[in-house]
Amino acid sequence: MSTLSLEIGKWVQIQVTQKDPTPKKRANLRDVAKAAGVSVATVSRVLNEPGLVKKDTLDRVQKAITELRFVPSAAARAINSGRTRFVGALVPTLDNAIFARFLAALERKLSENDLSLVVATTESDLEVEAKKAKGLVDIGAEGLIVTGAAHTAEFHDLLDRTMIPTIITSYFDDASALPTIGYDNKAAAQLALRHLIELGHRQIAVVHGPVHNNDRTFARLSGLREIDWEGQLTTVETEISLRGGTEAAARILSYPTKPDAILCLSDVVALGVLFGLQSKGISVPKELSLMGLDDLPSSACSVPSLTTVHLPVSRMGERAAVALERWISIQEKPKAERLEVRLIERGSTIPKVGHSR
Repeated sequence: MSTLSLEIGKWVQIQVTQKDPTPKKRANLRDVAKAAGVSVATVSRVLNEPGLVKKDTLDRVQKAITELRFVPSAAARAINSGRTRFVGALVPTLDNAIFARFLAALERKLSENDLSLVVATTESDLEVEAKKAKGLVDIGAEGLIVTGAAHTAEFHDLLDRTMIPTIITSYFDDASALPTIGYDNKAAAQLALRHLIELGHRQIAVVHGPVHNNDRTFARLSGLREIDWEGQLTTVETEISLRGGTEAAARILSYPTKPDAILCLSDVVALGVLFGLQSKGISVPKELSLMGLDDLPSSACSVPSLTTVHLPVSRMGERAAVALERWISIQEKPKAERLEVRLIERGSTIPKVGHSR
């Protein structure tokens, strides 16, 4: 056998003998207790109530934790404390900046109170919402935050059986059995319509998302129909997306009588309508006024910038987080809270020709 072959064989043998066949496992509470020479209960006390532990014992346990690279298990802590310290939020979609802003504020405020957030999307399907709500409860959610007041019988049965603290957002109703923290959708839509009326517009197309299973859209449309004025509303239903807006614009432009203003019950849809109008050479606001409802960050950056109604979604996330934390920690059920909306007048709406404000 050549010298090279012998050297290769030796190298292989060394590699095999140096390899540790025993996989390393994550250190647990018992490992820490053994290394520190204390009981498991003492280690648990160091993790949860360090102020009650003698300094020398505390130092030994913390030294063992560092050396073993021990990371406490959330599941184990839940067993010991009876708390999972997380809440669930059910929203229709993450593909809309209004929900992203709400969830960001909600998570930020919850974390200040040592609570974590788990988010589930429902695609505006109430059956899916009930199923995912049960899933959140099954894995230990201490509270729920849901969008809107319309829910299935299965969802309400889940709340009745578990008595889990649950808050409704994006909707205000002080007569609701569940506390609501949100805005008056009817009033928000009326504020938008009155702005267009004050500008002299009388032929107004209203573009909105699906009404089925969406009490927020239903409330907004109801609010518009309650206003007594000398004009005509034409409603167009579409999906809540940029594409839905562009498709709605094409339909409106095909009508024999063109509107002098378009009111969209969502900024996302309004921006889609704007793109659709511009693609057909329609000038906004010179040829018609356009406004939305949400006040998304992108609405201030469009050309022209979008007149809209500001919905206080970040404030809503903060208030919902505070209220749910108090309900969970001290059993203080919150009262309904109405958050005010306001008109944001920008460049996409102007007085109708010949009309003075």
